[in-house]
Amino acid sequence: MNVLQIAIDGPAGAGKSTVAKAVALELGLFYVDTGAMYRAIAYKVLKNEINISDENTISLMVEKTKVILDHSSNQLVWCDEEDITIEIRSPEISRVVSVIATYPKVRERLVTLQREEAKRGGVVMDGRDIGTYVLPQADLKIFLTATAEERTRRRWLELQANGKDVKLEEVSHDLEKRDRLDMERGISPLVPAEDAIILDTTGLQVNEIVEKIVRLLKDFH
Repeated sequence: MNVLQIAIDGPAGAGKSTVAKAVALELGLFYVDTGAMYRAIAYKVLKNEINISDENTISLMVEKTKVILDHSSNQLVWCDEEDITIEIRSPEISRVVSVIATYPKVRERLVTLQREEAKRGGVVMDGRDIGTYVLPQADLKIFLTATAEERTRRRWLELQANGKDVKLEEVSHDLEKRDRLDMERGISPLVPAEDAIILDTTGLQVNEIVEKIVRLLKDFH
């Protein structure tokens, strides 16, 4: 049986999670937020006061960590049976997650979990290396982009909505640093897959982006 797989990659603030959720809902597929998995590990690292430079300890920790994505309408994220859905969206997590995501053992463990998620049925999966590494056989690969200003504004609004009082300049600095770490890491860097379709989401509403992706899927089939 051919199970539909859609990969959506892109930098922070490009709208990956929002768009991927909406596409999954529109098509009746599972939504998998791989970034939430890495954030869960970052959350546990900070909670246990582990130095983010201590790759060995973090690598050992991730093997014993249980990360579960709830595919219900609430889209909850669980780490070792603790609901951390809200906590993982904090600026503190955003600042360290890209460093932790460079560690081979962390990526190896989470990619295994991500591929297991994809076996559950048709899936829309978003992240930074889905089309290039996690699901290279995906039926449709999308790489979302937006201007730095637009991405900063979106992330700032998201943080405000979650009760985080941060300055726009601080968010801009954090995004710039994260982009650099994501693009320069040695393992699965943030780059579009060769066969990915690049969509600039600047100035577009979510429903407009979803319509474009659904139309592209129909064109491919």
